[in-house]
Amino acid sequence: MANTLVVKNIGQLVTMQGKSPRRGEAMNDLAVICGAAVAIAGNRIVAVGSSSDIEKQCGPIGCPVIDASGALVTPGLIDPHTHPVFSATREDEFEMRLQGKSYMEIAQAGGGIRRSVRDLRATPADVLLDKAKQRLDRFLEHGVTTIEAKSGYGLSTESEIKQLEVIRELNESHPVDLVPTFLGAHEFPDEYRNNREAYVDLIINEMLPLVAERRLAVFSDIFCEEGVFDNVQSRRIQEAAARHGLKLKFHADELVSTGGAELAASLGAISADHLVYISEVGIKAMADSGTAAVLLPGTSYSLGSKQYAPARRMIEAGVVVALSTDCNPGSNFSESLAMMISLAAVQMKMTAAEGISAVTVNAAYAIGRNDIGVLAPGMIADLVIWDAADVRELPYHYGVNLARTVVKRGEVAVVHA
Repeated sequence: MANTLVVKNIGQLVTMQGKSPRRGEAMNDLAVICGAAVAIAGNRIVAVGSSSDIEKQCGPIGCPVIDASGALVTPGLIDPHTHPVFSATREDEFEMRLQGKSYMEIAQAGGGIRRSVRDLRATPADVLLDKAKQRLDRFLEHGVTTIEAKSGYGLSTESEIKQLEVIRELNESHPVDLVPTFLGAHEFPDEYRNNREAYVDLIINEMLPLVAERRLAVFSDIFCEEGVFDNVQSRRIQEAAARHGLKLKFHADELVSTGGAELAASLGAISADHLVYISEVGIKAMADSGTAAVLLPGTSYSLGSKQYAPARRMIEAGVVVALSTDCNPGSNFSESLAMMISLAAVQMKMTAAEGISAVTVNAAYAIGRNDIGVLAPGMIADLVIWDAADVRELPYHYGVNLARTVVKRGEVAVVHA
């Protein structure tokens, strides 16, 4: 067996082998092997099993060996909802919310997304690239090896393309894999506040054809919400995106229940995200359609909300549940998926195992990938060695980075002493 790396003496190896994605009680089945090892050749896993069995298969391999010394090992974490390309941060708005201003009040006064739009339009692409690279470095340091990356801070054809081209360049140059999403329907820009239908037409007739022609995105997303894109506008835009070959995602039911989850399910969207105020009808529609629910507990936390998405009701109904940071400059500036697992445990009553399922196989499903999120022969060799012995430590020991070693596509990308 030709190998380039072996990780041995793993205390708990979370393989996630078996049914994918995980639903309901199956989310607690992590397919754990104790006293395990993983053998890697090139960028793929070639063998997974007990340390003794792998050492017998490999023989005198003469390749690098990492001794996990009884530590926990999981697949590389997958973040299925991020906004990583921006310039200025909005910590002043965070403080305004602490003093009683709501997210929508700040947005209606010209802050929020439109403020980030004005800044991004004025920022050169090389500056955006450098700042986004720093965020990707932090993702990787925290065990995140793949992210979905959205545009949405351009809101003009030129600036949306600029943002997507930065995402493409990052994908070609950085170890973290990025799955690009077009989010031109993130807000109505300043110049279209009084002519919203004209902006919808611009997205449909100019932005979407160009994004598709240049193959800059896999997905089309939309902020389907009260005060932003209503259900009629959302349907028009997303049906046009589908005609151009883009798969669909939705920001839905974040601030109030608008039927966004039902709309996403009816259009066959791969995911609907946020879902803080999803209805029971929406939960059933997503369970029936297979549309994943990407939940963002860090956003509720950062916004100071007492309301979190009803994860338990979704899991019990058979919805595919994933977790994400929603990393962005306004409503949650964090690159730590482990912290989101902890918030999901405390605020949404998810078990540690459910949290791990939600950032591995279910997150992979939510971005249309079937080659990551599982440690099995033939899968891409993304894995994390944690400074922990038991999976339950990840939500329990929070606020610090427990990722000791990160392997990305078969190469050691991060080592923490």
